Amino acid sequence: MQTGGSSNHEGEQLIAQVREHYDALRAEISKVIVGQDEVVDQILLAVFSRGHAMLVGVPGLAKTLLISTIARAMSLDFSRIQFTPDLMPSDITGTEVIEEDKATGHRSLRFVKGPVFANVVLADEINRTPPKTQAALLEAMQERQVTIGGTRHALPAPFFVLATQNPLEQEGTYPLPEAQLDRFMVQVLVRYPSEEEELEVIRRSSQKDEVEIRPVIDADQIAKVQKIIRSAPVPEHVMRYALRLVRSTRSDESGRVPDIVRDYVSWGAGPRASEALIQGARAHALLVGNGIVSIDSVRAIAHPVLRHRVLTNFNAQADQIGIDQIIDTLLREIPEDGRDADQRAMSDPAIKA
Repeated sequence: MQTGGSSNHEGEQLIAQVREHYDALRAEISKVIVGQDEVVDQILLAVFSRGHAMLVGVPGLAKTLLISTIARAMSLDFSRIQFTPDLMPSDITGTEVIEEDKATGHRSLRFVKGPVFANVVLADEINRTPPKTQAALLEAMQERQVTIGGTRHALPAPFFVLATQNPLEQEGTYPLPEAQLDRFMVQVLVRYPSEEEELEVIRRSSQKDEVEIRPVIDADQIAKVQKIIRSAPVPEHVMRYALRLVRSTRSDESGRVPDIVRDYVSWGAGPRASEALIQGARAHALLVGNGIVSIDSVRAIAHPVLRHRVLTNFNAQADQIGIDQIIDTLLREIPEDGRDADQRAMSDPAIKA
């Protein structure tokens, strides 16, 4: 019979193995990517949570290089799809072609796989292709399969879609519908590097030797890490806090709604946001935290999980209120113990006195 002490020791060993893989990945990625620690953390959190990520940033911030580097460090197949207005769904998923046997003259259909059949798929500038083509990714992202001619074709495991968007140039683009945005676990903001980081980028670009990325984890090990993360226990009060945080973004919820949501939010986050918060909190606790899923773990992942799921209204645009400002306010106002400020004041003896 296994004792509690041995069980705890085994759990500590598993967490140590997870962090060993994570630290090795970070070290390999830093050989190519300068800085962007928060961006790398959020992408890896999504990957180890079996989620997809949307990277938003101006051109020239090495988004494509970062994604391809992660794929190499994980020893995974990498595929890049450059989204353009003339891209067709079959250009992504693949198509059936007619083949003829020259000996017998018999003709048959053969499925030719598209670029989506890879472990890591970079959907570059995903908002530059029409909705019909964008929708081709929906089944792949959610079901991890594509259906061609009534036949289902399973995608390789693991499978991640890492998409990019340019936030500046919106002319001639097709904003992703909310249903598709919701399928991305996180939206990662890629910002300009600091002065010292940009100087290091210049130094490295002048070097002629190509940096060799050493694979430090493979598909089987990734699956093992994902299983460990998904099985991490989450206390009831942490789940309830994540639920309160998500429900506070909905202006039509009964009860007290934060003023900033009532004034500036037209549509709040759905149930998938609650699931993503908990799964992201698990990954954060095991990869960069103390191994215990806490409210701080939820707060650490709140911005990338919620920023693309909460839609602001015209008043927010007029008053220049960004979605991150709204999330900051919610993190300050939503109580950790489930009581609002008035209830806490009434129950606090110091305040009563």
